[in-house]
Amino acid sequence: MTLLPKPPTAKGPANWFTGDVWIDSIARGEPPSHVRVSAVRFTPSARTAWHSHAVGQTLYVTEGRGLVQSRGGEITETA
Repeated sequence: MTLLPKPPTAKGPANWFTGDVWIDSIARGEPPSHVRVSAVRFTPSARTAWHSHAVGQTLYVTEGRGLVQSRGGEITETA
């Protein structure tokens, strides 16, 4: 196994987020895998642009709280 250096924390791009968002890449699967694992930290009132994930997405809220919604579904608060 080769240990790679941790990539630097990146600011989330403005076309993906409103407000300040910081992303730490944790893991990325080798093709054909679509697996990506990231720690994403939002400052107060920051949010993502409306988008979808073709193969789904799992969110683990580890601190704070947020609002999530599936298209056409109810808004759910996470904590």
